[in-house]
Amino acid sequence: MSLPELFLIAVGLSMDAFAVSICKGLSMCRFSPRHALVIGAYFGGFQALMPLAGYLLGVRFQDAITAYDHWIAFLLLGIIGCNMIREALRGEEESCDASIAVRDMLVLAVATSIDALAVGVTFAFLRVQILPAVAFIGCTTFVLSIVGVRVGTVFGARYKSRAELAGGGILVLMGVKILVEHLAGL
Repeated sequence: MSLPELFLIAVGLSMDAFAVSICKGLSMCRFSPRHALVIGAYFGGFQALMPLAGYLLGVRFQDAITAYDHWIAFLLLGIIGCNMIREALRGEEESCDASIAVRDMLVLAVATSIDALAVGVTFAFLRVQILPAVAFIGCTTFVLSIVGVRVGTVFGARYKSRAELAGGGILVLMGVKILVEHLAGL
């Protein structure tokens, strides 16, 4: 997997965390660098841990389903992306709360990184070098989460659904690309 492809996946996975970070920023009276760093660390950390966990699960089953791995990658990325698009179009309000208490942040970090678990399984089938990939995904999410907090304090909820929509579209397109490349023998 090339760096641009990994970057697109990282950005796509980061969009849920970015959207929730915007909500966190919305609920703050003013921008707090400390809060932004804590939010970024939770979201970035979990976005790195979940694909690693998915990869470790996927490696165990890799040999049994090698003939179908491209279809699995296509379906997982497609489902995750379509779900993000559906959530963005539904326009449901995210829970906005400026709390950075451990319990609150753990719930949000797990909820925004569940998709990354499935992507980690896909990485196992694609034989991606997992440690650089998860570090890149975690760092991308960390940065975008901090930016999201700042955007939330400045611009408001206007861009939240657009971010989710873009992230979902990126994941769907990456799934299609993997399938087409495999079927075309590229």
